[in-house]
This record gives sequence, structure tokens and C-alpha cells, in this order.
Amino acid sequence: MDASSSPLGSADLVEAVRARAGPGRRIVFVSGNFNIIHPGHLRLLQFAADCGDFLVVGVTADSAPAVTVPAAMRLEGVRAIGIVDFAFLLEERPEHFIARIQPAVVVKGKEFENRRNPEREAVEGYGGKLLFGSGEVRFSSLDLLQREMRETNLSAIHKPLDFPRRHGFTFEDLVGVVDRFRELKVVVVGDLIVDEYVNCDPLGMSQEDPTIVVTPLSADRFVGGAGIVAAHARGLGAAVHYVGVTGKDVTADFAEEMLATYRVDSSFVVDESRPTTLKKRYRARGKTLLRVSHLKQHDISHELAEHVAGEVRVRLEGADLLIFSDFNYGCLPQPLVDRVIELCRERDVMMVADSQASSQMADVSRFQGMRLLTPTEHEARLAVRDQTSGLVVLAEALREKAHAEEVFVTLGAEGLLVHAAQVPGGPMITDQLPALNSAPKDQSGAGDSLLTCASMVLAAGADIWCAAYLGCVAAACQVGRVGNLPLTADELVTELRD
Repeated sequence: MDASSSPLGSADLVEAVRARAGPGRRIVFVSGNFNIIHPGHLRLLQFAADCGDFLVVGVTADSAPAVTVPAAMRLEGVRAIGIVDFAFLLEERPEHFIARIQPAVVVKGKEFENRRNPEREAVEGYGGKLLFGSGEVRFSSLDLLQREMRETNLSAIHKPLDFPRRHGFTFEDLVGVVDRFRELKVVVVGDLIVDEYVNCDPLGMSQEDPTIVVTPLSADRFVGGAGIVAAHARGLGAAVHYVGVTGKDVTADFAEEMLATYRVDSSFVVDESRPTTLKKRYRARGKTLLRVSHLKQHDISHELAEHVAGEVRVRLEGADLLIFSDFNYGCLPQPLVDRVIELCRERDVMMVADSQASSQMADVSRFQGMRLLTPTEHEARLAVRDQTSGLVVLAEALREKAHAEEVFVTLGAEGLLVHAAQVPGGPMITDQLPALNSAPKDQSGAGDSLLTCASMVLAAGADIWCAAYLGCVAAACQVGRVGNLPLTADELVTELRD
């Protein structure tokens, strides 16, 4: 969603709205105090959104009658609503702004229908429409939706004490490691993905065929893929540069804007032969009903791969860690991977990798010489073409094939298998951690948060056992909310000291 909270001049504000709406789109305008967002606001805004193509919301200034919440907080609440395309602080009377922007439709609540409405004269002056409505009555509270999307249920996280005792570290040791994250410089390279969560209200079963019928309530977009890995690293305290491939579309614009908001320094290489990967999840009552992916999976061209390698080469100066975040959509062809590995070896930069294979084929062993690999059991078996061996044999086979130092095999609800040396250069041993969150809301971000946090622990000078534990705490925090939001160092420290 586009939004403005800066004090733009009236002419600039009108131009900003028109530019973002684009030509030929019907602008709909709503204004109000929005002290506390409630279902009535949702119904009104959904009604307004259905009346046109681009929904603009003016949040009244603190000087307006009946305002009880500061403007910044009220504006933030409106901006969190997915159906709102542009929100701003309205510092003049609504009818004055309406006369300049001339929206196709102005919407007010049903309770104003039989009152005097100053907006009517302005709207009728240019041939627009003034409508009154509250929409349908089936909507859930935005507060509940946003709580599910963004708040982590820390009470569901259980930290085992035997693992730290076995490997000789304490929670305060881990807090010290997190504090050292601020000294790191991290480079992330891999597929950019945008995840969209469409929250729906289930209406029941169709009478025509055995189809579940839902109505959308709201939509929230998040940066995913390698983009969220970079955002996690930045949120945890490191200086971060992300290098990735996008299409030339509004999805890429959204990702660029969000990564800038997260203070991630980014280099986007545009491939006009593909869209920016967009994955939509339709959810109802806390469960995902359907996933729809908009993507292409062909390899980027040799010229674009050279461009990516050049961007990585520049950003490796002074770097402590490079993270390969591979989703096998063609953004990391093998010659590019080999070239980046060569650049890192020349500069003695630690490398880690994850190569996901959910609905596509993958071979994580193609990332040779990594300090750490973090595949799922399925991805590890694909890499070594072994569907029968036990987990310890599997992890060692992958480690040998990829010439990796250590391997984590993620096991979903069964936790994490750690295959590493007890001391550097010593014999390999295997240990296991359970899944730390007993009530996960969204498993999709677990691997990214584990990879990011664990690799930063290693780059900060701690051992693989601290990396495994802190990585699992990070994953537990991440799966406790819906959607990819960057982890923060404060979240980890709070959980470690709880």
C-alpha cells in the first residue's frame, strides 16, 4: 500500500495521489478520525474499495473534533489495512481536498445520509458521486487479524535446558552473541519473493459443486525469499546488502520500498523476461486454504548473471558473511554460484546456503565449501539421492558431497538435527533440538530465520551449538506470527531472558 505521513503541500499531495493511482483508475475518497480501528471501519472501507479502483483515506488532524488518539498512531492503523491504497494526514476540511482531487466517488458512513454534508456541493460541482454505506456485516475485527499477522506468542516457546548444558553455554552467553551482531557486515544473494496473505471469511459450501466459498477481508504483503533473509539480518543488527533479481513491475516496487523501510541496502537486477515472484496465500480462521504462485523458473541470462556477480563483488569488500538464499527459480544458475563462491574464497568471506525445494527440484550440494547448509530432510535426500538411509548417514553423505563443514537438517515439527564437530577438527557428532514453538501460526518463515540467525552466530565467532540453539529460538519467534516480518535483536534477547 502507498501511504504518506509527510506534510506535503496541497498541490504536491494531489499530484502524489494522481500519480500513484495512474491514468484511468476511479479514485474513491474516505475521511475520518479513525481513533480505534473497529469492524465498522472495515465495513465502510471495504464498501468504498468496491466503488472504485484506488482507495484514498484522509486521517483528520489532531485538532479535529472528537480526536482522542495522536495522528501518527491513527494513520498507522489505517495504513495497516490492506485494501487502502493511499493514506495521509488530512490537515484541511475534507470538502476543500475533494474539490482539488475530484475523486469519482466520496464515501461516508450510513449515519450521515440524512444529515447536512458539506462534501456534497464539492462532489456535485464536478459530477462525482457521494455515497453512504457500511458494506457487508460478515467482517472480522482488524485488530484480531493484525494480532494474528504480527504479534508473536512468546508463551508458546519452550527452551530446553539440557542442550546448553551438554555443549557448555548459557542463555547469557547467547545474549552476548546477539550483541556482537551489530559488528557484522552481511551480503545476501538469492531469489526475491513477495508473499501476500489474503484473509477471508468462510461463507460455507457452494450449493452448485463441492467448493468452499469465502469472501476476502483484507490483504497483507510481505517481502519474502532472500529479501526477508536480508531483512532478518538487518533487524538482528548487522549492516546488510542484498543482491537479487526482479521483474519490472509493481511487485518489485513494493519490495524495494519495504527493504528500504527495513534499512536494507539493495541492488536489484531487472529481468524483463520474468515477473517478480509473488506467492498468494488465502487464509480463513487461521488456516491456509490455497496458495497461488505467480513466477517463472528459467535461468537468468549470462549477461544478467554477470551483472549480479559484479554487484556481489563490490559488496563483498569488508564482509564477514555471505548467505545464499536459493529458491530455484532461476536467479542463481550454477555458473553464477561458482563465480560468487570464488569471489568469497578470494576474500576469505564465510559462506552459508539454503536451497529450497517445496514445489520445485533442488540440489543444495551444488553450493560447495559452505560453512553451513540448512536443508530439510526432503532437500537433503534429493541432494544425495537417498530415500532410505537414517538421518545421521544422510547428513554425513550431504556434508561430504558438498564439502560443507556442518549441516543442519530441519525436521519440521520434529525439530532440528545438528551434524557437526564437537570441537574444530574433531570427529563429527550428531545432536537434536525439538521444535521450540508448541503453537506455530505459520511455518513458512522458519527456515529463513533459522538460516539467518544461525549463520550470524557463526560469523560472530560462536560455535555451531550456540548457532543451532539461537537459530531455533529465532525460528520459534518467527513461526509464532503469520507473515514474514523481520526479526529483531530485542525479540531474541527478550525470549532468552524470559
